[in-house]
Amino acid sequence: MIARRVGRALCALLIAAGILFGLFLIGPALMGWERYVIVSGSMTGTYDRGSLVFDEVVPTKSLKVGDVITYKPPANSGPKGLVTHRIVKIFRDRKTGDRVYRTKGDANPAADPWRFFLADKKVARVVTGVPKAGFVLAALAERNVRMLIVGLPALLIAFFALAGLWRDAGREAEAQASAAGATAA
Repeated sequence: MIARRVGRALCALLIAAGILFGLFLIGPALMGWERYVIVSGSMTGTYDRGSLVFDEVVPTKSLKVGDVITYKPPANSGPKGLVTHRIVKIFRDRKTGDRVYRTKGDANPAADPWRFFLADKKVARVVTGVPKAGFVLAALAERNVRMLIVGLPALLIAFFALAGLWRDAGREAEAQASAAGATAA
């Protein structure tokens, strides 16, 4: 009796957690936000390593000093993937008149050594961040973790289904034995 209550509570808790996590991931996407995991410590203090940041895609013309953006640094600048840093300077290129950007990680002592143009007319600007949530997404990228997340609830469902079948089989056997005893008497 207690085991059944615990099992039901555990299943309900797992289902609720799954629904909340799904809403956490789908909700921002429905608002047009993109999500990125902070993988380095360059923004520590604002967005620590492992934070999940949500970015809205905005026109580059709307960017201003102080905005935190997620962008691909110029080729051969060092970082291979996307970078999430704060804009510390915007100026015009003397030859082309294009806007040139300079960024800096909040935890870095100096601005990034590169200057860059944003060729696209839109860029991802950080709206908010959730500390440590990026570790969860990174873990979900691992096959073994995904198998555990799918497998554990499946095993629990199978276990409780079999327990119910065994319990029902036991009741049927008792009922048949009682009926056989009553007809024999």
